[in-house]
Amino acid sequence: MIMLQHLISNTPVWVWALLVFLVSRGIAAMKPGETSLTKLAIVPALFTAWGAWSLGHRFGGSWDAWGEWLVGIGAGMALGWMLLRRATLTINASTGKLWRSPDYSLLPLLLVTFAVKYGFEVALSASPSLSADGSFRAAYLLLSGGFTGIFIGKYVRYLRAARLVMPSGKLEAAG
Repeated sequence: MIMLQHLISNTPVWVWALLVFLVSRGIAAMKPGETSLTKLAIVPALFTAWGAWSLGHRFGGSWDAWGEWLVGIGAGMALGWMLLRRATLTINASTGKLWRSPDYSLLPLLLVTFAVKYGFEVALSASPSLSADGSFRAAYLLLSGGFTGIFIGKYVRYLRAARLVMPSGKLEAAG
């Protein structure tokens, strides 16, 4: 119990705020409706920024680390794309907003992604030498990149659906 209290109290407030935001986005995705491409870009942008910051902080300019992370992103993008293959995605031509069917995969994905990234960050904070362990490092980078890639792949799928219907100039104005 004391360890859990220590863990929670030493976690920056922004991490808890991020968790609340992610849960709210996951719950909102369970309802069908119209949304902008800009709003849909927030989650992939957050995880990309968090991942890039973590890599820079933990591994600096290591090409190997960045390469493993990018491999994870590529694999995750394919999975994210496939998760939306049966989704109904249409564009409202007058507003430029995307109508999407409910996405029941988002909330569990956000929670698992958050838990995995948080767990790895805690482990690395408690034992920085883990970043030199090849197996731990590969698991961290591939999973972190993979989860980030899922959200990027889903967003690319939304973009594709929008671009099939509307010219790019109209989409940018609607963002």
